[in-house]
Amino acid sequence: MYARVLAGDATDNGRFFTGVLPTGIYCLPSCKARKPKPENVRFFPTCEAARASGLRACQKCHPDDFARGADPVLETIETLVAEIRAAPAAFADARAIVRRSGFGATRALELFRQHYHTTPADLLLRARLDQAKQRLLATDAPLAEIALGVGFDALSSFHENFRRLNGLTPASYRDLRGSRTFTIALPDGYLLPYLRRAMSRDLHSATERLVGDVYTSAVPLTAGPTLLTLQLSPASVRAEIAAGSAAEAHALVIGLLGLDEDAAAFARLAKKLGLARLVEGRPALRISQTPSVFDGLLWSIIGQQINFAFACVLKRRLIERTSAPFADGLYAHPTPASIAALEPADLRPLQFSRQKAATVIQTARLVATGQLDLAGLRTMSATRAERTLLAVRGLGPWSVNYLMMRALGFPDCVPYGDTGVTSGLQALLKLKERPDLNATRRLMPMFSPYRSLATAHLWQFNQLPPP
Repeated sequence: MYARVLAGDATDNGRFFTGVLPTGIYCLPSCKARKPKPENVRFFPTCEAARASGLRACQKCHPDDFARGADPVLETIETLVAEIRAAPAAFADARAIVRRSGFGATRALELFRQHYHTTPADLLLRARLDQAKQRLLATDAPLAEIALGVGFDALSSFHENFRRLNGLTPASYRDLRGSRTFTIALPDGYLLPYLRRAMSRDLHSATERLVGDVYTSAVPLTAGPTLLTLQLSPASVRAEIAAGSAAEAHALVIGLLGLDEDAAAFARLAKKLGLARLVEGRPALRISQTPSVFDGLLWSIIGQQINFAFACVLKRRLIERTSAPFADGLYAHPTPASIAALEPADLRPLQFSRQKAATVIQTARLVATGQLDLAGLRTMSATRAERTLLAVRGLGPWSVNYLMMRALGFPDCVPYGDTGVTSGLQALLKLKERPDLNATRRLMPMFSPYRSLATAHLWQFNQLPPP
């Protein structure tokens, strides 16, 4: 338990409470206050037990509120973020957000990083760009009017940031209306060989195929599945869809390419830590997102505690059992309803374990009935999304963090217990043995707030670079 306190991991909140005898205070394990010495600590199963020993609740982490299911600090930040996203022009800059929060600058930055894995400035920028994209598609207003209307003080800044995170100019994004093709500009140094490796990691995939520089996939869009074709080149990616919304397909491709991740910032952090060898040869490595949250959810369940090759076999068998050939020899991704209609016995002949079969089907039923809102997870705080997913039976810390990292795009996640992560840490830090779960929890915080990219680099650390 003391190791959990040192790691400051929020997944242990509520499992026990930490009492610090000299101060007379009890806290959550994840409390950001200075870590106490082990001889000064006692552990309690409940807040009531801590109070019975004469201790009082910490005013920094509010353990009583957490125990009651309330989290006023988180709710304050969530309310503020909702205001920013609804009216980004109302906030001149990050300092205005800090003033509105009621916290000091250091505390506000800490809370945004903890709960949203970002800074106030970056969240404000993305809120402005999201609102600009909505206006570009819905109106014919001049670009300058849109830029000023969402809070940019200069058209040049609007263009630069829009193109950096979307691979298109604002005018080109507007052209997605009524179009089925678009070309995304790749940033300098983009690692196309690693993208090819991600696209072809399952050579027998039922839903995607990479032949040379042409990637084809039957992707799920709101209007239904459609065939997506990408023509890869070092400077750009040309996309074409057979049907559906080009704007929706654009968002999917941006995730597939990992363009909204700050790879350069993580590379700088690794070098600052004296661990430049972690990013050597691949400083611009990015995480390729799954085509949908539901697809990521399936991977997070199927991939638990088995090797990747067998996970691919199980995934293909599930797709072939619940979907049908769609186009170009590819299958459409299964829908939650198609899996929810199964019984665990239906998956046993496919070599699913009883527990894995039950978890896949029960979780699909939660999604199909609306009890688990996957679309809503994208707009939640990372803290709220993690708590929501951990409450689902069968989803543990590995599955939840894998899903948050690979499907929801949160940048500060670690799939704890992952052998690729522990093997990478052992090689990187030249440890005598692979770190266990507690050691991993102590080591990974040094990479915050980019632990997702750290995980991706650790996965690649013991592998040969792609050709």
